[in-house]
Amino acid sequence: MATAAAPASARRHSIGDFSVGPQYVVDVRDQAPDMFVDHSTKDWTKLSWRNVGRPYRVEKWATGKKEYERTHGEPLPIVEGWKTFNANFHKYFTTNVPDAAANARTELKVAIAGMDVHGAQEAIEEMFHLLIWNRIHRVEDAVWDPRGKRALFSGLDVKKPRILFLGAADGYEAMQLAAMYPGGHTVLVDYDEFCKTDRFGKFPEAYPFLGVDPATSHKRVWYREEMNIDFEVEDIRNLKYGREFDIVVSIGLVEHFPDEHKPLVYEFHRRFVKPGGYVIVTTPRDQIKSRAWYYVMSDLLNYGYRELMDIRQLGLYSHENGFEVLRAGVIKAHNGLIMKVR
Repeated sequence: MATAAAPASARRHSIGDFSVGPQYVVDVRDQAPDMFVDHSTKDWTKLSWRNVGRPYRVEKWATGKKEYERTHGEPLPIVEGWKTFNANFHKYFTTNVPDAAANARTELKVAIAGMDVHGAQEAIEEMFHLLIWNRIHRVEDAVWDPRGKRALFSGLDVKKPRILFLGAADGYEAMQLAAMYPGGHTVLVDYDEFCKTDRFGKFPEAYPFLGVDPATSHKRVWYREEMNIDFEVEDIRNLKYGREFDIVVSIGLVEHFPDEHKPLVYEFHRRFVKPGGYVIVTTPRDQIKSRAWYYVMSDLLNYGYRELMDIRQLGLYSHENGFEVLRAGVIKAHNGLIMKVR
């Protein structure tokens, strides 16, 4: 459980701070996001799959997945695929991108000078991966997108909420919610131990979340160590909780379930939310940038079933599975819904 003071090793950020570091962006600007398109007025009852179409499936698979299945003659186990995805994703999150790009350029020069074709190819691939990662994560800040997420999450009628994050990975969005609606308790759930020890466990202590001070109702900055958070390593299907959470959230979970299993993943959310509580769901957007991202990074990241959706498709899935959409929004890389059980 993380309930300590703010990190002593770093200065406390001020509201309005913005900087691009070698690994991530700090953005505690209290202003409108670069992108938030509100689709809350859509009448989801009038949509049909005939007029919205089906989600785009990402089917360019990771090299490791293809090699495993060629060697073993059977599908890569889902749990093992997620473990590899998390390890590879975290590798880039912890990379000093400018230094790594400089090293890759040096390796390319050495390989060319030594007529090392294989070494040159590897260096070029790494440079390309770093170029795409840098653009999405450090230039556009589209993975975390704090101002977009705050716009999506705003206006919830909760005080000191209990928050459950399904498939939590590093827990980022739950921490943003805990900063905006402080004083409660957050439970992160993922079945990969690495997410607890590394993706969340080594999340940068100095990263600031813009939220509110419950004593004054004024804006303030929060850090991970100031939040009441537990991490449970468990399969969602085995959780023992009842309908006891004010907010149940998943970020990039629904799109990993094909249509025949969509009702199951929605039931995961319904199972744990209080009557009248909020369910928050986001999925990656179907856009040219997202398709390009998964095409370039697929060798490292695409280890399991994955879809890209537009907001209409996500809303229709949610409506069909018994949820009332209260807010629908599009941010840089994601579609997002705030819902209640209908």
